[in-house]
Amino acid sequence: MLTIRTLGLSALLLCGSALGAMAEIKFALSTSQNATDPLAIAMEAAATRIEERSKGEIDVTVYPSSQLGSDNDVLEQIRNGAAVAVLVDAGRLAPFQKELGILSAPYLVDEWTQYAAITDSEPYKAWVEELASSAQLRLLNYNWFQGTRQMFTKAPVTKPADLAGVRVRTIDAPGWLATVNAMGATAVPMPWSEVYSGLQLAAIDGAEAQLTGAYGIKLHEVTGNLAFTNHVQLVTGLTTSEAWFKNLSPEHQTILVEELARAGDEASAATVAKGEEVLAEMKAGGMVVNEVNPEEFKALTASVYADLGLEEARAALQPFIDAAK
Repeated sequence: MLTIRTLGLSALLLCGSALGAMAEIKFALSTSQNATDPLAIAMEAAATRIEERSKGEIDVTVYPSSQLGSDNDVLEQIRNGAAVAVLVDAGRLAPFQKELGILSAPYLVDEWTQYAAITDSEPYKAWVEELASSAQLRLLNYNWFQGTRQMFTKAPVTKPADLAGVRVRTIDAPGWLATVNAMGATAVPMPWSEVYSGLQLAAIDGAEAQLTGAYGIKLHEVTGNLAFTNHVQLVTGLTTSEAWFKNLSPEHQTILVEELARAGDEASAATVAKGEEVLAEMKAGGMVVNEVNPEEFKALTASVYADLGLEEARAALQPFIDAAK
């Protein structure tokens, strides 16, 4: 059962300190998705297993729906040592470690399963360690598939030209903003929790999102049109405080790493299974799926890699991506 608690940053910092082998360690898992999303459900299962394996020494609380703040705000809490792990795409980590931004770049892979080869590569592992050293952010894993990003809009979109002047909500990170702008829309950064009301109030004209996330906030109620642009395979990872993580015992570190990676695999499988189900429900509710050619949008985003300085990072990963095809 989902446990909801309210903890301020100072409390999280204090509770996160390991006070001894038998002390209770407070740890929080944060996600922008709601409690019924496969991601939050998998986190709850992981929380139970972590508490069991640690014999109650690690107490884990899951906070869905951005209850601890926006993802960027939580990242700042984590950089200050908070005992929290937030589920984010690498675009949010790019300001701290530029190369990691490649993981949320447009049309990087054909299938989300190719990310396993990326995260097993030496370039990726080196970037993770550099992130921990320079920004005090420990990327614990990167195997939480949230779905493929598509365009949800009020007016039909069948080609890139239809996005001209369309204000599309996206993630507040350089790569995401550059991608949406390159596709022809006007990118608008906005917290996920504000998207529904933003569409209601006409502050935005659409949003790019994955099926399960869109269904979770009832995006179909305030848009009406869906275009399968397939512009990003949204794989994400849990990031926590390097200082806090290093203060844990090796045994506790192992428990967290293993159970959270297992939860990522579970969440990914559940997301894939739920995708078709929620699409059918959205269609039944009146959502219109418009025919598009993703290659037309892909051609427009080729410049994003150069604009963000990610060409070398892409070249470093390409052999591993090709091997996974």
